[in-house]
Amino acid sequence: MGEFVHLHVHTNYSLLDGACDIDKLAKRLLEQEMKSVAITDHGVMYGVIDFYKTMNSYGIKPIIGCEVYMAERTMYDREPGIDEEQYHLVLLAKDNQGYKNLMKLVSLGFTEGFYYKPRIDMSVLQKYSQGLIGLSACLAGKIPTLLLKGNYEEAKKTSLDLKEIFGRDNFFLEVQDHGILDQRRIINDLIRLSKETGIPLVATNDVHYIKEDDASVQDALLCIQTGKTLDDENRMKFQTSEFYLKSLDEMEELFSYIPDAIENTVRIADRCNVKLDFDTLHLPSFKVPEGFTQDEYLEKLC
Repeated sequence: MGEFVHLHVHTNYSLLDGACDIDKLAKRLLEQEMKSVAITDHGVMYGVIDFYKTMNSYGIKPIIGCEVYMAERTMYDREPGIDEEQYHLVLLAKDNQGYKNLMKLVSLGFTEGFYYKPRIDMSVLQKYSQGLIGLSACLAGKIPTLLLKGNYEEAKKTSLDLKEIFGRDNFFLEVQDHGILDQRRIINDLIRLSKETGIPLVATNDVHYIKEDDASVQDALLCIQTGKTLDDENRMKFQTSEFYLKSLDEMEELFSYIPDAIENTVRIADRCNVKLDFDTLHLPSFKVPEGFTQDEYLEKLC
């Protein structure tokens, strides 16, 4: 029997966007006999510790990640009409260095790059790419966006740029199929890109809720987020109810024509081995100037 690992998952820490309760997610994974799973919330890592501890308690290997927002230009550009648009990119930590770099990137997205969303850019990504695996993300990723616009050569250039940033075998072209026409329109282009660049494919389902009939819950969350009602036909909503935790059989059937994309999910999971230490106190060490006790120096600083 084959294996599949979900590497693109939004928990309920993707506030008002994901509807995956972490404990229920773990139980569902056990039902599906899945051994590992990633957390890739939008732009944040709020849920990482809860996710890590819960998955370990169920004997499921946790993969720490984030679906970050990439600035259209640089993370310091804030021109109305241009810079409020962002691209998505999935980052997964291979090791503890990658985990530290992921925290750094997410923090910088808030403290230095925030404009509508917490953003980073290619320059800062290059600086903190060690220990990370990158996936090209959903239709909101830069490569799928360029392909939908018919700009294949620019998509190829972006793919090669990201391959160079992450290093050989650390960047993957993500293929998804939620029954959305635009996704199916670009799959052949992604396969062609993979052949021409040597960048491997990886199959994901953009998980926002656990079971298919949970789609209505996620729909309500989006209404709250956007200030709309369920009766509003023009509101933002997902096009299908396929954004759930699909089984191995469902994923293998969807991508039977590119089995490597399924197998690569397991290969990636095997390479992601972050270990978090909760038994050691990590307190900062402050150097107190001569002539002061610690209490006196703290009082002076205050």
